[in-house]
Amino acid sequence: MHTPRPTSIALAVAAALLSMTGAVAHAQEATLAPVTVDARSTPPQADISGFGDLPLKDVPISATVIDNRQLQASGARRLADLTQFDPSVTDAYNSAGYWDYLTVRGFVLDNRFNYRREGLPISAETAIPLDNKERVEILRGTSGIQAGTSAPGGLVNYVVKRPTEQDLREVRTEVSGRGSVLGAVDLGGRFGEDRQFGYRINVATEDLKPRTFALDGERHLFSLATDWRITRDSVIEAEIEYSKKTQPSQNGFSLLGNTLPAPVDPRINLNNQPWSQPSVFEGLTGTLRFTQAINADWRWSAQVGQQRLKSDDRLAYAFGCGAEGNYDRYCSDGTYDVYDFRSDDERRTQTAGNLSLKGNVMTGSVRHELTMGIMASRVRNRFQDQAYNYVGTGNVWGTAIVPADPTLTDANTNRDERSTELSLQDAIRWNDRFTTWLGVRHTRLDRDSVRTDGSRPTGYKDGLTTPWVAVSYALQPGLMAYASWGEGVESQVVPNKVSQYSNAGEALPALTSRQRELGLKGTSGALNWQAALFDISRPVTNIDSCNNTGASCTGQYDGKAEHRGLELNGDWTQGPWRLAGGLTLIDAKRSGSGDTAINGQRPTNVPRQVLRAQAAYRIATIPGLELQGQMSHEGRRNVLPDGSITLPAWTRFDAALRYDTKISGVATRWTFGIENLADKRYWKESPYQYGHVYLFPGAPRTLRLAVTAAL
Repeated sequence: MHTPRPTSIALAVAAALLSMTGAVAHAQEATLAPVTVDARSTPPQADISGFGDLPLKDVPISATVIDNRQLQASGARRLADLTQFDPSVTDAYNSAGYWDYLTVRGFVLDNRFNYRREGLPISAETAIPLDNKERVEILRGTSGIQAGTSAPGGLVNYVVKRPTEQDLREVRTEVSGRGSVLGAVDLGGRFGEDRQFGYRINVATEDLKPRTFALDGERHLFSLATDWRITRDSVIEAEIEYSKKTQPSQNGFSLLGNTLPAPVDPRINLNNQPWSQPSVFEGLTGTLRFTQAINADWRWSAQVGQQRLKSDDRLAYAFGCGAEGNYDRYCSDGTYDVYDFRSDDERRTQTAGNLSLKGNVMTGSVRHELTMGIMASRVRNRFQDQAYNYVGTGNVWGTAIVPADPTLTDANTNRDERSTELSLQDAIRWNDRFTTWLGVRHTRLDRDSVRTDGSRPTGYKDGLTTPWVAVSYALQPGLMAYASWGEGVESQVVPNKVSQYSNAGEALPALTSRQRELGLKGTSGALNWQAALFDISRPVTNIDSCNNTGASCTGQYDGKAEHRGLELNGDWTQGPWRLAGGLTLIDAKRSGSGDTAINGQRPTNVPRQVLRAQAAYRIATIPGLELQGQMSHEGRRNVLPDGSITLPAWTRFDAALRYDTKISGVATRWTFGIENLADKRYWKESPYQYGHVYLFPGAPRTLRLAVTAAL
């Protein structure tokens, strides 16, 4: 099947808009909801679910929605900061100054395929700002009906701020760390004779001075979102954002031989050579969407978007111990090998177009809520030759100085991908209580890669189908039980390194993950809660373990990982109290591996239990003053695949005071926060990444003062 080129996608969507514009004047009894966003309210649905028109409490999936108020109150700057809100979400190689990795239900999300922005696929191999995001949606579980190919843990969708119905004039400043200073402006409103035009502008700039040594940088953002209510039946929405972040990244620590070292001073940065350069992440992203109501029951929409990324990835890279022949950890004496790594002018472009039709059909007394869609996307990644040169020996105290060697000695790999996805979903309402949910997505893939020197070209095509089925039953008003089963698919290619793999560049058969889930969702007055049992089975390859064999091996399947767990989440608001929290228990095991030492073991960096809790209390004697507290606990986890070394559990407390008042008639919010209240030293995570064991320390105690004024 031919997949449209990026320009063809845009032309196809534009043609659809023109061909159906005539329907605008004839649409009857339109049911389009006004496209407005009130910064003071939270949308009750999650677009990432695939059933975005329905309240999340009525959909048989597990998801978390983190709105703009939570983002601001927590001082979140990056996706990694959002793990505090969901016990099923943990860190996965979240190095300060680099892009973010997340683990959901124990599986690491793929930064190439598990991220969406406004519902369209994007690359998360960059720094994504949160200042202009209305909410971040995190889907938990397999995502076969929401995405063509993706890792089984879940999906992340960024939803941008849209025009407000009332005028919004908000200014925000924040000071933290050693003197990081943020300045941000958020403007929104409507204009025109009938207020048919809307706008939302976000501007942010920050001088980054965290408490970690040699990690100073800066970032900037400008975004604009607009809409035009052509009639009550049709709306055009357009938005664009430009961001740039310049900051060095922080090397991870590691095992010292066969020893887990005591937690180090988290301010130490091993990327502190005199020649160390910052990484630079620059992005320009935008979408255009047209929505048309056909009648009271049906509407269609067309959307096109593009993401253009430019990155300079640089690091004085600490990796392995050649002196002891261990390339997955540091030396017993605290030294390690240092490489000068530089990959400049990385360019990633992703273009996607989507056409969807939604509506309701009655067959007798049975109601069908249908969604049909077609999505085409194109990925084009272009790189230059890179430097990856051994330059000497460093140490974990950060005192060693080694020479630079920026010679471009290593070829990189350019990649192209074209995909077309057809999807169909049907929520079948048999009566007021019982609903069956059906979904299927078929994906056609066409992927190619070639080294930057023109060598080792590879390519493959494939067709993948992912079904999903669920049933839900309203036990009583405000209480729903559900059961679901679904599949997710990943496609993987053996790395194009002939020195390491006997089948370098070969495409492996599609990896099909399967999930079963049972859940309860309840709402009773001020209490909202959810409980879910899940079982995910995912095939695993040996590609990571091949990195450290020292000899050529064959990339192939190597058994499976099965993650079974329980999730409990809830929030309650009553009088001066606001409480929220969640608990996730995960029983994760490897099986069927050719390395018998890891069979029956937990996969690395997957904690046994995670507990998150937030509490807030409004102090009646001082109107507007609220005391906030937060606790995060993560259980033990394996550092090595065979379970011979484990990372201890840890618990961290944060606190904040928020004061809402008026100064000269201007509504003002003051927030004083303390992260890591006890200044606890601990190993936060232990990702086994790039065939290497890494240890990342928890951040030191950090103070934060923020002021927001609504003018």
